[in-house]
Order: sequence, then C-alpha cells, then structure tokens
Amino acid sequence: MSDLTALDFDPFLREALQSEPVIRIRLPHGTPGECWLATRHDAVRFVTSDPRFSRDIVGRPLPSMNRYLIPLDRAVSFVDPPDHARVRSVVSSAFNRSSVAALRPHAQAVLDPLIDSMVAAGPPADLVQHVTSQFPMHVMGTVLGVPEADRPRLRTWADAVLTRAKDEAEVERAGQAKEEARTFFRELARERRSQPQADLISELGAAVDSGKIEEEELLALATLMALNGWHAVRNHTSNMVYLLLTDDSLKNRLRSDPDAVPAAVEELLRWIPHKHGVGQARIATEDVEVGGVLIRRGEAVYVSYVAANWDEGCYPEPHRIDIDRKGPPHLAFGYGPHTCVAPLLARMEAEVLLTTLITRLPDLRLAIDPAHVPWQKDVLIRGPVELPVTW
Repeated sequence: MSDLTALDFDPFLREALQSEPVIRIRLPHGTPGECWLATRHDAVRFVTSDPRFSRDIVGRPLPSMNRYLIPLDRAVSFVDPPDHARVRSVVSSAFNRSSVAALRPHAQAVLDPLIDSMVAAGPPADLVQHVTSQFPMHVMGTVLGVPEADRPRLRTWADAVLTRAKDEAEVERAGQAKEEARTFFRELARERRSQPQADLISELGAAVDSGKIEEEELLALATLMALNGWHAVRNHTSNMVYLLLTDDSLKNRLRSDPDAVPAAVEELLRWIPHKHGVGQARIATEDVEVGGVLIRRGEAVYVSYVAANWDEGCYPEPHRIDIDRKGPPHLAFGYGPHTCVAPLLARMEAEVLLTTLITRLPDLRLAIDPAHVPWQKDVLIRGPVELPVTW
C-alpha cells in the first residue's frame, strides 16, 4: 500500500468492488493461505454485526496484512460480547451527544491559541505541526485527564505502536512504547482513585474499585483511546484540510455556507480512503453464508470499510465529493459492536477545525504544489506528514 499517492483510492479495492460482495484473498504475512474479504456495504455490515464472527483472534494463526501484530493486552478490540459491552459501557457517557456538546467550547478554546501561534510564526507554516497534531492531543488529554506536560508522550507512543513494524527492532520499540503507556496510565489511575477529578481516568478507576472492570482492562482502554484518539483525528482532519485546500468547489461552498460544514465532514469521512489495508480479522464460529458465499467455521474474514464507503450500489459516483449526497450512513467509524468508541468526539473536532479555518483564515492555501505534499507510508491511518500553508 505504500506506493499509493496522496489520497488515491486503492486500485485493488476498486476492482474488488466490481466483483462479488465477498472474495478470496491471500495476505502477505502470518499463516500461509487464503482468507475472505467483504467489500460491499451490506456484506461489511453483516460480518461486523453478526455474533457468529468473533474478534477473539489474539494468538490465533491467521493470514495477516502485517508482519507483526502488537495487540494491547486485554484490548476491547479483541473481546466479544458480553465482556465487550461491559467494558465499553464504562466510557459510553463520556462520549455521548450531551457530553461532546458540552466539550465543544473547550475544544474551541484549545484550537484558537494554536491558530494564533501559527499566524504569529508567519507563513509558510506547517498546519500539521501547529494545529492538526496539537489539537486532538489536547482535547483527548482533557477528556482522559492527562496532565498537559505529559500529553506529548501520547504522540510518541502512538507513532511507535500504530506504525507498521517492518523488523524486530521496530517491534521492540512498539512493545516498549506500549508498556510505557500502560505504566503511565496505571500510575495516573491510582493517583485519581485516591484524588478523583472530573475526567475519564477517574471514572475508569471508580469502575475498577466497584468491580465493573479489571485494572488490565482499564489500562488497555485508556491506552487505546489515548493513542487512537490522537492518531485518527490528526490524520482525519489533516486529510480534510488537504482536500479543502485542493478542491476549489469544496472550498468555495464552505466559505459561502459555513453551516454546511457538518454535512461536509460526513461526506469527507465517507470519501477519504483513511485506512491502509484491511484491519483485523474476524473468525467464523460456525458456517455462515454472506452475500451468497459460504464461509466455513474457523475461516478468517476481513472487511474493508474503505471499500464499503465507495460501494456504487449505495453511493452513486462514489469518487465524487458531494456534500448534499443522500444514502446510508458511511462506515468510516466501523459498524456493529466494535464501532469506534468516540465517533461524536471525532466529528466535533473536525467540525470545529474546519469552521474555524474557513472563518478565521479565508485565504488559507497550500504553500507548495499539492504533488509535493509528503505522505506517511507506514502507518495504519493515511495522512500527510506536513501541510505547508500560507494565507
């Protein structure tokens, strides 16, 4: 996947969408052999919501996209219901509609000084360095209760853990980063359990004390939210700004109609091929028919949310960015029990960022040719390394 340019759609997935809803593929690593890949919108929703497909895959021999898998111990991503629902319920109130709405003024208060600092530095400036990297780090840091001085460590750990490990040295670095993050959150949770504050770590600590979750589950959940909450939003918002600055029709529409930003965020979430590869597998626990294909018990099934979001049966002319598009909800945040823990938070951050940029810096533009924007190659979620801008 490293040879894809900018936000080009994967040609393999484009071709797969013209085939059957579920196809046989061979992946480069892990246990030799073939597995299944669901690409169509209906097939992806079926596989990700049917309890006969298990995410309890840690330690199983599977074909894999990656040479190395470094799962977080007791991560909710690899737990099936009912334990999965039990753990997620502890954080659900922190990311519901009312909680995220209450957080919006704070997000704005975080963002404004970051833009002030970039403007003060003068053009050209790297928007990723000044804004899209810093913004989600501080928002998630506030939600979790990570002291401001410690927040840059979240980025360091995420860069190590959420990168495709190419060799044993990178595996070791990722493992070390994971353990450092777990140690940090263990100490922070114990501190909050003796002196609670209005943050998620305090809620998680209370859940441990009440017996609702175990400490290992707290550590996995806090680490997952901290690292993904920065990494995913950083790249999602950077991608959106890149498109805003390279698509004149999109830019003109939002400048003339800022109220269209939420609809634009939804369409960009659908359109942007945000993930490299096909994520993590599910295992069929019994024979299941999907899209006319019989998947046998014990076989591995992958899904592509990226492909599903470009399914022509749901989204006519999927390659076209259309803010006014009608159709089923996109699957950028996943589907079923393992959908993203905090989609409303990610949406809110994107809306605040885009609205602020188009109102405060209406003449914002790339300072270099779009073809020269460098892109990350070995990360799980696609995004630019930097976005040099002027205004």
